[in-house]
Amino acid sequence: MTIITVNAPKGRLSVEQRRELAETLTDAVLVPEVGRFAPAARVGFQVHFVEREPDMMAIGGRLLVDAGPELDVMVVDVTVMDAAWQPEVRAEVIERVLAALAAACGMGRPSPTWWVTFRVIDEGGWGSSGGVLSVLSLLDSGVFTAERVKAVRAALGV
Repeated sequence: MTIITVNAPKGRLSVEQRRELAETLTDAVLVPEVGRFAPAARVGFQVHFVEREPDMMAIGGRLLVDAGPELDVMVVDVTVMDAAWQPEVRAEVIERVLAALAAACGMGRPSPTWWVTFRVIDEGGWGSSGGVLSVLSLLDSGVFTAERVKAVRAALGV
């Protein structure tokens, strides 16, 4: 289970860009998480787009409403279940998220004022369908590669 929240100034992303990002951001996290492209795993991913008025965001101590269009601010929060999230896997996710944003926005590279946070929810700290969820129950679903199953089990000590 993964939630990707994109915070951007109101009107920064068009409906077409959000459509593209719904897919590309999902895959940006899905592939490193399960070890391969697995369309069946997409159901476990949500992308939320949060638009904020320019007077509700600031950078460098200045509200965006006062800063002008040269400051292209976005913050993406990636929230995942506890699993095998070694630094190199986290780095891959962050790089893939930034690349997906740049592609959707028609830019050659990501803006330095786009930031990505990566948060891991501890085992037992995620719930749905009336109960607590565990990544362990998903490992036998067939979407994870054998290498990722082994890495997740090792990371969780099972």
